[in-house]
Amino acid sequence: MKNKKNYFIGSNKHKLHYSQIKFNSKYAVFFLHGLMSDISGKKVIFLKNLCKKNKINFLAFEYSGHGKSSGIFEERGIDDWIKEAYEICKSKLKGKKIIIIGSSCGGWIAAKLIWKLKNIYAYIGIAAAPDFTKYLMWNTFSKTAKKIINSGKVYQLKNEYGGSYPIGKSLIQGGNKNLILNKVKKCSFPLRFFHGLKDTVVPFKYSYLLSKTLVSKNSLIMLQENGDHSLSSKDDLKRIGNEILSIINFKS
Repeated sequence: MKNKKNYFIGSNKHKLHYSQIKFNSKYAVFFLHGLMSDISGKKVIFLKNLCKKNKINFLAFEYSGHGKSSGIFEERGIDDWIKEAYEICKSKLKGKKIIIIGSSCGGWIAAKLIWKLKNIYAYIGIAAAPDFTKYLMWNTFSKTAKKIINSGKVYQLKNEYGGSYPIGKSLIQGGNKNLILNKVKKCSFPLRFFHGLKDTVVPFKYSYLLSKTLVSKNSLIMLQENGDHSLSSKDDLKRIGNEILSIINFKS
């Protein structure tokens, strides 16, 4: 087993900070984090420990403009992060059966990769936020906010954590290029959609909507009664971890 923390340089030349654990297992967990998040949080720590214990390969990275990766957040967009996720996955998880896990914004990115990757073994969305740049941002913005963004300036969108998201034109435009809720993709692998009923950031209806885009005979929406947007409580993480192991054991 090897535990690596390093930088990956893709076609866009950005230095992408990643963490990888290698085993001889044919399975790999590939985790994609949320907007303005990184790979130092509870979910990543939990998933790495789960993979270590069960000798499963693990990979997580920080999108450009996030964490220790290079780039300026407000100059990047969903299209950039999808491309980065695809390239690092193809490079680091070649030949592996991938359980792809996306949290919030990462749930959208992970879903987009289903159109691009042939070796996905299962998809798990954690409070997935497909098309959020259009429906949860742009369509709710005031005329003033839209004018600021369209002029090429940055609009500071307040969040529930006491800070703000610096929203630039690239985020909105990148999202518009990758909308998926108007599409259907048939999947031959398990789909799991975890969502907290107390999520005040991304309503749980988005997991239902995503389940209409990604379609599989083995698809479950798993609502957490006391779960918030992060789904990082001990109980939330235990349910997610049990489902990962169940999927692998069920299909192996």
